[in-house]
Amino acid sequence: MKFILSFTLTVATLLIIACTNTGQEPAAGVDSLHELPFSDRDRITPYTENPRYWQYRGEPVLLLGATDQDNLFNHPDIWPFGLESHLDLMVKNGGNYVRNTMSSRDHGNPWPFGRNDDGLYDLDTWNNEFWDRFEDFLRLTFERDIIVQIEIWDRFDYARDPWQLNPYNPKNNVNYTAGESGLPEVIDSHPGQRENPFFRTPPDFEDNPVVLDYQRAHTDKMLSISLEYPHVLYCISNETNESPLWSDYWAHFVLDRASEKDVTVHVTEMWDAWDLSDPEHDATFNKPELYTFVDISQNTHQQGQTHWDNAQQVRSERLADGRRPMNNVKIYGGTHHGHSFEEGTHKLWRNIFGGFATSRFHRSGGSLNPSGIGLLPQAQTQLLSLRMFTDQMDVFVSEPANHLLTNREVNEAYAFVEEGHQYAVYFPSGGSVDLDLSAASGTLSVQWLDILNNEWQEAEPVNGGAAIELITPGSGPWAVLIH
Repeated sequence: MKFILSFTLTVATLLIIACTNTGQEPAAGVDSLHELPFSDRDRITPYTENPRYWQYRGEPVLLLGATDQDNLFNHPDIWPFGLESHLDLMVKNGGNYVRNTMSSRDHGNPWPFGRNDDGLYDLDTWNNEFWDRFEDFLRLTFERDIIVQIEIWDRFDYARDPWQLNPYNPKNNVNYTAGESGLPEVIDSHPGQRENPFFRTPPDFEDNPVVLDYQRAHTDKMLSISLEYPHVLYCISNETNESPLWSDYWAHFVLDRASEKDVTVHVTEMWDAWDLSDPEHDATFNKPELYTFVDISQNTHQQGQTHWDNAQQVRSERLADGRRPMNNVKIYGGTHHGHSFEEGTHKLWRNIFGGFATSRFHRSGGSLNPSGIGLLPQAQTQLLSLRMFTDQMDVFVSEPANHLLTNREVNEAYAFVEEGHQYAVYFPSGGSVDLDLSAASGTLSVQWLDILNNEWQEAEPVNGGAAIELITPGSGPWAVLIH
């Protein structure tokens, strides 16, 4: 694993982007970043030698992450001592990948638009606090070589209680009425019920230029900042079940704006369906020219062997050409979603052993009923052990290989190998399996990683050329590397 060295703080201080515009037309970012020593090929992009993975600054990079909030930019005071310390803690434990929804629905989050003296929003003006937070977040992550996956539209900001506070709600702004915009003032249903026509504004959909013009200006403002940075991936929505007409419109919009600045970016969509065979997912699987990577985070609603099998079916059938990375920006694994913290940790390892390009624990958010592990101590332990493991293994030439395992029970073990050279097996809860080493010759080294204690066991020799029995040194999760 080649871990990218961060830019120095001295260089990073050059990254100043103006966010003071108060008119409807967003100000473009200044060109300061283009003066730094990176080119378009240094941006985050599929790895040239194996496009199932990412490369950054010309080097392959495996993306692992864990954070306690999804809209990190809007939480500058996040524990333990603010956003910078939160990012540093993740990096210390091997993380280099975060999710950032452009959301404002949490307590204390500013919204992107300015207000008049009456307290109503004016969608023709900006709230500089919001955009300064966003730029600060991108600067902090850039300095640390943390890749950011942005979700532009989060449907949970546009229904129920958050909609009552949202500037786009006609009752909250001076720009249009409910009649003029077609947007209701009250939406009591879950956003999955698609009651809000906010997500149907494009010309080929319901053609609502009153709202669309503000959506375009809003997105332009975001892109005027984010396109200046080389470490950003784009996802259109958070777990949408709207028509692809919405997603395709904004995917083209982002790509067009990037093209105008002569930079290359990569876009996907996140669909709501937990079943990856659902036709919803066809919209990204079938359009590689538009969606140059896929995110199948919703698969982590599954557990155990099913979690693995569903992802492998996508990898071997829908992404068989190997042209696109497969991302997982949120691992469900809590009491609210994902069954348990322990199962969430297994999903992290199954993802990486399953050939994923990225994997990140979903937020804990300080909730008593969390959807994920966030950056809790359990997550720190798992990230550190996985990074210790992949630092000793070339994941970029390896493939999922459960066919090499025999005497295996369901969900007992998972293999990831470069056959003949290196073999890795992950055991979620201890066990024993036989591993076929017939393609390897000579003497190999067998070394076990005690995941919960972040400790390598002493290596032992083994002869290649035949199957060997692997028995975990104890109960609980273990990984073994044979090379």
